[in-house]
Amino acid sequence: MQYQRSSSLFEAAQKVIPGGVNSPVRAFKSVGGTPIFVDRAKGAYLYDVDGNRLIDYISSWGPMILGHAYELVIEALSQRAKKGTSFGMPTALETEIAELAVAMIPNIDKIRFVNSGTEACMSAIRLARGVTHREKIIKFAGCYHGHSDAFLIQAGSGAVTFGAPNSPGVTQGTAKDTLLAEYNDLDSVATIFEQHSDQIAAIIVEPVAGNMGCIAPKKGFLEGLRQLCDSNGALLVFDEVMTGFRLAAGGAQERLHIKADIATFGKIIGGGLPVGAFAASNEIMSYLAPEGPVYQAGTLSGNPLAMSAGFAMLQALQKQPEIYTRLDQKTERLHCGMEERITNTSLPYQINRFGSMISLHFTETPVVDFQTAVNGNNDFFKAYFHGMLKEGIYLPPSAFESYFLNDALSNDDIDFTLDAFERVIKNLKH
Repeated sequence: MQYQRSSSLFEAAQKVIPGGVNSPVRAFKSVGGTPIFVDRAKGAYLYDVDGNRLIDYISSWGPMILGHAYELVIEALSQRAKKGTSFGMPTALETEIAELAVAMIPNIDKIRFVNSGTEACMSAIRLARGVTHREKIIKFAGCYHGHSDAFLIQAGSGAVTFGAPNSPGVTQGTAKDTLLAEYNDLDSVATIFEQHSDQIAAIIVEPVAGNMGCIAPKKGFLEGLRQLCDSNGALLVFDEVMTGFRLAAGGAQERLHIKADIATFGKIIGGGLPVGAFAASNEIMSYLAPEGPVYQAGTLSGNPLAMSAGFAMLQALQKQPEIYTRLDQKTERLHCGMEERITNTSLPYQINRFGSMISLHFTETPVVDFQTAVNGNNDFFKAYFHGMLKEGIYLPPSAFESYFLNDALSNDDIDFTLDAFERVIKNLKH
């Protein structure tokens, strides 16, 4: 495949956009090469500016669960845009999508719409602090909750140490209120509570991690977090920006049968437009302005275009619950096919899957947390990524990102992918 126009566009972009991209992973830094510039997309396929067709396994990092340019979403957007794109005033549509979301998601009474997953997680933590009158939070190494200062923290010399900023611009004062634990390690969380029990406002966690590859919670892990929060007066925040409406119509809370105190959303809830949301019980949401003292606001929050796209998307998912069964089956087909083919090689590998999320790691060690994820062979991954790209398959350009399958993918698409996979892994240098 040729990417001459993408290369030219990337050169031009770097002159006016930092790194040539508006989100770092798009720059191909971890895999090398030139990023692909997209012209259009439909169903399961991306069409780039050089005329190549690619089978898409990122689905815009999750939102396109029904495929690109889904007809009902596009129609809703078209009709809404004719009436105006932003008012800074309430619309009936905001109430309609809120009612639908509340009906679909377990354990919530009210929802507040914002403009991104980052904003949703940032607001959820502020709300948790306002409710508990505490300042510290626990997050997990490798879990990503957006680029708010409180979340750009890396572990220090151990899970019980204070976090340290892993981005310039994040202050030590902010970092000291974020405590780091290891995903799937309840003991690390319990130790933090022993040292700071009366100071911790909340635990925030991806119920199924998607930013160190796909990593499912071990049996009892989320249940243990729920118990620790209850025992210590802290709130449990599920970051469902990725998993919300993807793992089930009610997200991870429905699928895993674990109750969160606050849940955050993004991606699917906006039908592909910029959006975020956070939701909780009446009691917790009553702390939020203008009803309560915890302030949060946004000029474009509840934007009618995002609300119309999200409403059409959620309606489609609610009316077709079989979508989730199909997605699980397609992801299982991909998983089993990859396993069958890679087993016949001497490559080290782990394949993680949960619902319609899946990732391949080039390591012999089970990938259960950030430390085991970073042990993967990135040279293998780079060669694998570019090999699949040459075959017409677009995968996440990072070893630390989950694939997100969409319902427009056919079994023929998956079988084509598996044939390509077999050719590519045979050529990897052992």
